[in-house]
Amino acid sequence: MAKQKVILAYSGGLDTSVILKWLVDKGFEVIAYIADVGQNEDFNAAKEKALKIGASKVYVSDLKKEFVTDFIFPALKANAVYEGKYLLGTSLARPLIAKKQIEIAKKEKTNIVAHGATGKGNDQVRFELTYYTLMPDVEIISPWKDEEFLKNFQGRSDMIKFCKKNKIPVKTTVKKPYSTDPNLMHISYESGILEDASKAPSENMFEMTVSPQKAPDTETSLVIEFKKGIPVKVIDKTNKVSETDPLKLFIYLNKVGGENGIGRVDLVENRFIGMKSRGVYETPAGTILMQAHLDIEGITMDKEVKQIRDSLIPKIASLIYNGFWYSPEFELLMTMVDKSQENITGKVNLKLYKGNVIITGRSSPCSLYDEKIASMDKHGGYDQKDAKGFIKLNALRLKAWVKRNNLV
Repeated sequence: MAKQKVILAYSGGLDTSVILKWLVDKGFEVIAYIADVGQNEDFNAAKEKALKIGASKVYVSDLKKEFVTDFIFPALKANAVYEGKYLLGTSLARPLIAKKQIEIAKKEKTNIVAHGATGKGNDQVRFELTYYTLMPDVEIISPWKDEEFLKNFQGRSDMIKFCKKNKIPVKTTVKKPYSTDPNLMHISYESGILEDASKAPSENMFEMTVSPQKAPDTETSLVIEFKKGIPVKVIDKTNKVSETDPLKLFIYLNKVGGENGIGRVDLVENRFIGMKSRGVYETPAGTILMQAHLDIEGITMDKEVKQIRDSLIPKIASLIYNGFWYSPEFELLMTMVDKSQENITGKVNLKLYKGNVIITGRSSPCSLYDEKIASMDKHGGYDQKDAKGFIKLNALRLKAWVKRNNLV
């Protein structure tokens, strides 16, 4: 009888290596799937390790460009920031990783998938909601919610013993002081010593950015060009560099932003499952592009359209954070966002300096800004006497309110 195939989202780390072997021991044919979303790892080594543990096949999928164009840039168009601070780096990567996993499952003619996300975090929700949406008849193996698995593995020490017993190579037996999750959009740091929300992270923890205090004493001047809300060109005037390819553009902004200490955030956020968690993030390119995008909208977007779109930002960000990328409500909201971005075209001039993104100017062929009307030195076709009636009309309800409540 043929073994049942399971597609395991595999990273090569301790947890998924143990899960791979555990699934093999349970009689599954395990196909490991490694998603490259820019985490800068040795994928060949991870592939060889998976095969040695017992995987029948390993897929390594380069998803970096798709991650930028189909997930990061749409979120940027929506100015999606969760709880006012978090630029959603991990949240954006998970639906892409899960989508590709389902594509592999269909190719391998199986409906069984597995992941290594814990039962305490957000990732389990993001993975599994995507699985169910893209393959309604999916069967999900989630070991950290499996009674048998939990009895065998209380934590890291049990997993290390299991690896030694089964000759699975592990990099270290010393518990890391925190956990990290890197991708093109960011690096996140949480757990371990960071669980004390009152303690500052150590400077040697950061990987993408230098400390603002140690950043260069000179400014880096950039020009970022947008078309329909999407960044299409970056010019570094200081270093004489120009990029138009979406992936190269994003990688370059990570580099130059990191060199200038851009994009560090430390916050306590609300997880979807109900608990609060402390996270520290580095998001250089995302921070630069978000600030530039907000600015170009200022000169090109209608006031009322902007107010309506801005009112949707918390909902859009929550949907992304909570794993509802593939949902009818998210599709509806993003259709509205796309409509709002039709004229968000132009250039933003900015400078990077010691952790700061400093906007210095902007221009657009779709500008709604009229210098003559706005000028304090010219009438510019604007009759200031019209403001008298405008103010009186807006004061009508205020006078009625005051009269009713005997406030004067």
